[in-house]
Amino acid sequence: MAQRKPRTIYTCTQCGYQSPKWLGRCPDCQQWNTLQEEVRQEEKGSGTKTTTSTGAAPVKIGAIAAGDERRHQIGIDELDRVLGGGIVPGAFTLIGGDPGIGKSTLLLQAVGHMAQRQRVLYVTAEESALQIKLRAERLGVEAEELYLLAENSLEQIFAHTGELKPHLVVIDSIQTIFTAALESAPGSVSQVRECSGQLMQWAKGSGVPTFIVGHVTKDGSIAGPRVLEHMVDTVLYFEGDASHPYRILRAVKNRFGSTNEIGVFEMADTGLREVVNPSEIFLAERSEDAAGSVVIPAMEGSRPILVELQALVASAPYGTARRTSIGTDHNRVSLLVAILEKKVGLSLLSHDIFVNVAGGARLDEPAADLAIMAALASSHMNKSISARTVVFGEAGLAGEIRAVSRPELRVQEAARLGFERCLLPAGNCKNIDAPAGIKLVPIRSVQEALEHLFD
Repeated sequence: MAQRKPRTIYTCTQCGYQSPKWLGRCPDCQQWNTLQEEVRQEEKGSGTKTTTSTGAAPVKIGAIAAGDERRHQIGIDELDRVLGGGIVPGAFTLIGGDPGIGKSTLLLQAVGHMAQRQRVLYVTAEESALQIKLRAERLGVEAEELYLLAENSLEQIFAHTGELKPHLVVIDSIQTIFTAALESAPGSVSQVRECSGQLMQWAKGSGVPTFIVGHVTKDGSIAGPRVLEHMVDTVLYFEGDASHPYRILRAVKNRFGSTNEIGVFEMADTGLREVVNPSEIFLAERSEDAAGSVVIPAMEGSRPILVELQALVASAPYGTARRTSIGTDHNRVSLLVAILEKKVGLSLLSHDIFVNVAGGARLDEPAADLAIMAALASSHMNKSISARTVVFGEAGLAGEIRAVSRPELRVQEAARLGFERCLLPAGNCKNIDAPAGIKLVPIRSVQEALEHLFD
């Protein structure tokens, strides 16, 4: 029998680059402190490497039967929406988030719904089965077909799935699972990569949807190798501030649906509750007469959500102006400040500027441009914007306001919540019928928008 000897290598967790010695900076992706030590076993002998094969043969694309995509509804509407309408057989889904944000709570509630009609296996590698049982009682999860397995050995997990034959599997968490084929510790780059690869092959081969929970690093990315996010079909991030009860589930990758959908939850004593109308939540504590505040109907996937955008313009006490933005692109805010300075004549370059999206929401679309400039002008002039007005539109460098996508849904959501006036690009007014109770004001330039807002 060939002898095996260990070999130490260093692998970059971001790009997978390997080096025989530790380096402070990865030569491939140029990231600092991303190389982690791995211990690999090598066999003496011919040096040939055995690999497994699925035995697939080339087939014409026209000969492949594209049947209807069978999806299974979980029973939690917000989660089903983010997944694209439900769970696809064989889907491999990764859910990440900060510690204590509610990842395990959400999955336990989800499997509680699924176990009402299908057999589900919940593998807990961090907690005991008793701890999960106590949490399930607090959440009101009761299902005869829900099985708990306190195990972190991948081989044992596969053995139990072969006997139980579940219809859904949850692994909590992937960083604590290990395989005996590798001698490195659980959570290392090699263990996470190998365990994830085997779980993915099992999920695709058996057609059993599999959820895995992933820890995150200090910068908010999934801990472990970057290839983990490439392996899975769907990556979900659970976001939220521990000091606030609201949580946002966001899809950053989805092979079976849109990556722009979000689900909103409220953390309560009995678990996570769905927020059916997020717009009312984001606007619940808005001050109607405050300068620097404006409401924008934003699009999150196919759903319009009204959020409050706040801006504060103050004199720079030390001569060097600061630019701080939370929930919006910092570079985009700087560009919009330059437009207000050049095209409108507002003196902002010598002022500190702070922009915030209230409620922890995030605005990544260009439709927020006009709202950001309106909030900045409102704060600078110390004039409030009407509480019954919403604003949206993309700004060009010449100061023009350009059309944006899905204007009819934005206007309908604003009208439904009682808003009476909507400033929108003139290019979007051509094919929109104003809902009852709201007036549409077409805008062609930033200057024109400010005149309508502050006359």
